[in-house]
Amino acid sequence: MKSFQVTDFNAPLKEVDQPTPQPSGTQVLIKVKAAGVCHSDLHIWEGGYELGHGRKPLSLKDRGVSLPRTMGHETVGEIVAFGPDVKDSDKGGLKVGTVALAYPWLGCGKCPTCLADDENMCAIKPNAIGVYCDGGYADHMTVPHPKYLIDLKGLDPVTAAPYACSGVTTYSALKKVAKDFDTPIVIFGAGGLGLMALSLLKAMGGKGAIVVDIDARKREAAEKAGALATVDGKAPDALQQLAQKAGGPIRAVIDLVGNAQTTQLGFDCLTKGGKLIIVGLFGGGATFALPLIPIKAVTIQGSYVGNLRETRELLDLVRTKNIPPIPVTPMPLARANDALLDLQKGKLVGRAVLTP
Repeated sequence: MKSFQVTDFNAPLKEVDQPTPQPSGTQVLIKVKAAGVCHSDLHIWEGGYELGHGRKPLSLKDRGVSLPRTMGHETVGEIVAFGPDVKDSDKGGLKVGTVALAYPWLGCGKCPTCLADDENMCAIKPNAIGVYCDGGYADHMTVPHPKYLIDLKGLDPVTAAPYACSGVTTYSALKKVAKDFDTPIVIFGAGGLGLMALSLLKAMGGKGAIVVDIDARKREAAEKAGALATVDGKAPDALQQLAQKAGGPIRAVIDLVGNAQTTQLGFDCLTKGGKLIIVGLFGGGATFALPLIPIKAVTIQGSYVGNLRETRELLDLVRTKNIPPIPVTPMPLARANDALLDLQKGKLVGRAVLTP
């Protein structure tokens, strides 16, 4: 099999040829058909996250991410083989030849959190595919158990791959502010996640969203995707624009960027009792005044991807509501480095998807 691996942080991915793995135990071997290139991959490639306030960056090496590592956590593949311990009752209708989305956010599988189907929140031994174990920047990949594979049932592999991260991440974040869907919400970031959030918000019954982004091309893409309005986050009157375009109190903000500027503007635009959901990992330190948190009675909540149940709910929603996919740019696996650099430089609208 061929893969592209991080062998040194901040160094070009290395093309590696090695024997195709044979599935053992309950593993499933899939032939990769599509692998999304996510902004989280940039953090893995760069080796950490900026924490701001002069703190030492959060090192992924210190968090157990070892090299070499094949990235790729938004993966669709065709089932090639099941391990010898997979029972028919484990397969859930899957068979050789089924094209399925791989749920990547795995944990230890044994702790109370994992047993409650919240493996993405496992604190014992996070084991996410493409982060702690090898992922989809390859032509083959193993999945630990058939339960982590979701039959696409006719959905296009290339446009469906991002549902494993940008899809379930935004779906889970939107569920956290569902009680405020009767008023416009504010979404920071019009990249792959922002465009995904717009399409899901409509399908989930939301009134709509005002989208904030500093890139004019991305704001245009958001408007085409159905944003009620857009705002340039760098505009000196961005806060006033948000208030005007919302036409009333803003009760919910989803920040898909997560830097000091976006969280500050998101906090400032909220009314009393509002909710700020922080999803993005661009990094930095919070700048809002602490006394204003109780004075405004604001809730600040982090949202980390989503669980397997939510991923299944999401794919059902996509099919029943016929949700249009976000824009994708298919790229050959051999251009994995180019895809990362394009993402780093902000050249992409939507998602780059590697197609081995």
